[in-house]
Amino acid sequence: MTDADTAQPRDRGLRRIFIGSDGLRAGWSLLLFCLILTVLTIGAVAAATFINGKPPHPPTGAPQGVIPSIKGEALTFAVLLVTSWLMSRIERRPFAAYGLRREHAVPDLLTGMAWGIAMLSLLVGMLTLSGALVFDGFAIGGSAALGYGAAWFFAFCLVGLFEEFLTRGFLQYTLARGVAGIVRAVAPASKNARTIGFWVAALVFSVGVFAGGHLANKGETAMGLVSVALAGLTFVYVLYRTGSLWWAIGFHATWDWAQSFLYGVRDSGLAMEGHLLASHPAGAALLSGGETGPEGSILVVPTLLLTVFIIHRTLPRRAAAFDA
Repeated sequence: MTDADTAQPRDRGLRRIFIGSDGLRAGWSLLLFCLILTVLTIGAVAAATFINGKPPHPPTGAPQGVIPSIKGEALTFAVLLVTSWLMSRIERRPFAAYGLRREHAVPDLLTGMAWGIAMLSLLVGMLTLSGALVFDGFAIGGSAALGYGAAWFFAFCLVGLFEEFLTRGFLQYTLARGVAGIVRAVAPASKNARTIGFWVAALVFSVGVFAGGHLANKGETAMGLVSVALAGLTFVYVLYRTGSLWWAIGFHATWDWAQSFLYGVRDSGLAMEGHLLASHPAGAALLSGGETGPEGSILVVPTLLLTVFIIHRTLPRRAAAFDA
């Protein structure tokens, strides 16, 4: 046996450690993604600090400002977008596989936005009728209302893009294919490997990471975290049916916009400057949401369950949902 003969099995064995049947193994992809994201984040924060003379998100107990929010969300989404694009080049996969598909993008986004305002308004309406939310009148008007309304709308579109793409984009796709590969290795005849992989990844990112990311919000409660986890499952159900994030991005954006600007209630315990209406919770926190806002109310549960039903009835199942 020649040296070349012995080298080939070794090369193949080494390759199998890193490369599987669907390309770079999911574990290595996740590790590389986290490494690139960390490096780019450190660089972006350093650059922003150098330009502005301070970090983009200085800690404060005051209401969130719209301009700092736009800058911070734009920076974090840009870093996430570049990282995911680099991974698509490294893995030689279409970028659309991570949920930002071109097909149906505009109609899905606009429809999601319409439902986001509608369902948040339904929740606020139930709170108002039950006496758990009291409106105190207009906080601003005229050109100030138009300016803040437009600015906060842009800010929350960035929030929807970042949070949806972070928890249900590359990370969701990659862990799902990794778990699916394990299922196929254990049970080669399984026809549900991709579905199992999808929902395992959904529990990790859409429930665990998505809800965990709200722990730092001042005023967040246990009920608020339950509602965030349920919202994560609602949004990932859209991805499961369509393979696209656009409907969820639209819903997420206008749900938050309607809370923070339109109705002037707290969003996961956070208050925003420049809201249109002034309001305050009344009565038991479990019903009103207290300092958490409507998302801390028990009434958010039937609201999101109704949203899941609407998704099931209005969004057709698309064949591309699990395509690599």
